[in-house]
Amino acid sequence: MTRRLVPDDFADHLTIANAAERFDEAAALGARLVAAGLRLTATPDHAAIFTDPPALVAGPLKAVGYVNGADCRCYPSPVDGQDYINVAASLPPGHPARERGWWAHVAVVHPVDEAARTQMLKQGYGNPFVHHLTWGLEPPPRAGDAYAYAETLVRAMVDDRRRIGDLLGCEPGDLVLALPEPLVTRLGFHDDFKRWVGGLDPEYWQVEGMQGGGYLLQFFVLPGGRIEVAMRVETTQVFNPKSVRKISAEEISTIQGPAGQRR
Repeated sequence: MTRRLVPDDFADHLTIANAAERFDEAAALGARLVAAGLRLTATPDHAAIFTDPPALVAGPLKAVGYVNGADCRCYPSPVDGQDYINVAASLPPGHPARERGWWAHVAVVHPVDEAARTQMLKQGYGNPFVHHLTWGLEPPPRAGDAYAYAETLVRAMVDDRRRIGDLLGCEPGDLVLALPEPLVTRLGFHDDFKRWVGGLDPEYWQVEGMQGGGYLLQFFVLPGGRIEVAMRVETTQVFNPKSVRKISAEEISTIQGPAGQRR
């Protein structure tokens, strides 16, 4: 499989001052993950770009072929104690831009007020700036019913988190796991789930129902949330509101540190 991090015509559509630094770091980490035996998707699951106004990013993405707000959701994102809104842009399945390496989704994140805008801009990354890239992890083959498959995915993600932590020599971020709602409300789920995560302390995970169905399992691996990994199966929404709130409040920051810095 040929993996592509940067779309072929990215520079024709977007001019982002810190993009090269973020792309180089994500590419280097991706190469290390593949060398360690992790199976990454052909292109990242999504990128997150902070911008004010949103049109600086949403407009060029529309020209590429993205549909802004395709999942009919917006996601409040309380980063650094400030209020931002994430509206996801998505490429339709089969769109030719995917063949040019464009990501399936882009989180277009904008400040709600002047305080958030000031916090965003004072870090000196530019406006807009690439906040993070999310490498997709290939999910294990589907086997058994939905509940059995949830166990397979959770155990795989726990193992990948451990492997990545060992590889980088630092603790990754918390597991943020969204599973089909009927599974998480099933009698006995929470006891089963504790076994699936292998005794990992609840401090290091959050599990919830995935709005719209499907499975979305995520964690961050570098300071400020510069790089994320995610495993996505059969989702209709790009994100999950409760997951976004947890990630925004606890896992990411506009203060990201230099490339190469570990958690």
